[in-house]
Parts: sequence; C-alpha cells; structure tokens
Amino acid sequence: MVLPKHIAIIMDGNGRWAQSKGLARVAGHQQGVLTVRDTVQECSKLGINYLTLYAFSSENWSRPEGEVEALMSLLGQYLTTELPLLQKNKIRFHVMGDLSKLPQQIVESLTRSMAATANNSGMTLTLALSYGSRDEILRGVKRLITDVMTEQIDPQQLTEEQFSTYLDSAQLPDPDLLIRTSGEMRISNFLLWQLAYTELYFCSCYWPEFDASQLHLALEDYSRRCRRFGGVSALSSMQKTDESLEEASH
Repeated sequence: MVLPKHIAIIMDGNGRWAQSKGLARVAGHQQGVLTVRDTVQECSKLGINYLTLYAFSSENWSRPEGEVEALMSLLGQYLTTELPLLQKNKIRFHVMGDLSKLPQQIVESLTRSMAATANNSGMTLTLALSYGSRDEILRGVKRLITDVMTEQIDPQQLTEEQFSTYLDSAQLPDPDLLIRTSGEMRISNFLLWQLAYTELYFCSCYWPEFDASQLHLALEDYSRRCRRFGGVSALSSMQKTDESLEEASH
C-alpha cells in the first residue's frame, strides 16, 4: 500500500459527538484528546513522516468563553502529559498559527515542547493553533513586503517556492492527504495554499470515534488514487506510448 508522507486532519465533531450522547461539549473535546493520542501513535507506527492537526482555528475564538477556556486547559494538559510519549516515539513537535493570541503559559509550554523534541528523528507532529489560512497568507505577505522594501528580495523574481517560505508551514512539505471527520465536506480555511494538489478524504464519523480502523480506511482509499498534479498518470503515458508503437508497426 502506498502511504502518504504528510497527512493533515481537520478534527471535527467533538461537540456534536458529546451532544449525541447527552454530554457537555467539553466531554467531546476531552475524548477528542484521546483520539489525538491514538492517531499520533498509529501514524508514527506506520512510518508517516508528517502529521498536521487542525486543533484550534482563528474562528474558534468566537466560541463561548467557557468552552475556549476549557480548550486551552486541555491543550495545556496535553502538552504536559504527552511529551514523554513524543520523546519515546522520537516525534518532533511543531506548531503553526498566530501564537500572539494564545495565553502566555500556553506559548511557554509550546516553546518548551518544541525545544525538547527538536532533535528527534521520527515523525513531525504539527498542531495548527489560533490558525486560519487566510490570516497565515496575509501575515506572510506582510513579511514579504518588508523584505521587498529592504531590498532583500526582488518581487519580479519571486517564485511559488520562495513565497512558501513566508508561510507558517515553511518547514513542512505540502500534505498528500487531507482527512476531515464528521461528514462535513469543506476545508474551513485550513492550508488553502498548501492543499492545491492534496487528495481529500471525508468520513462521516465524529472525531472522538475516529480510530485506527478509520485511519486505515482513509489510507486504503488514498492508495487507490492516481495523483497527476495537473499532468497525466504514468499509466496513461505508457498506454499512449504502446498505442503509438502499435500504429507505427502497421
């Protein structure tokens, strides 16, 4: 089975999962953290190189204050309790988004986790926090403008590859596979630049229900796809070559 090198996941449906069971929304987020742990371990075991999780969007700040506080508390707990597991599996920890909006203690925990795992040689786990793709692109453009004004870069020579270095994902390759749970079929302002040729997979289960079997279904579906990146597949090229040779022989 052909595996993607980089998987991105929109972890959707925590609140709806909780409500379907008569629980408070925060219970869904708590269960979602356990799913994160299991997914990280499974991807690491499979040899996935990069896993990027949409953990908290820039739009999530508009949620009720109590829910936001609960999410920040869960994030703080995750960073503390999961660090030994990351180290055990040699996972590098990375973060992307507008961190200036996060509580200072969370930023400090993020910084410590990134520093502690910087030299690990396994999978790179990235959490998108306070992240919105339009905001990311806008912040990147502002940094680019600064470099243009100081003559560090010639705008006429700018390439897509160079522009990508101004984004939060500069250290990451573009995702090969995007998974979204909960049955919603949209990308919700996530990695708009990076998903240009990413394969999309939508499943109906809520994020707390997403387990190893669901992950393997997504990977099996991915392995059956033919990625052409705007060109033609290798198989199509071979078929055309065979047809040309056959015509030439007549």
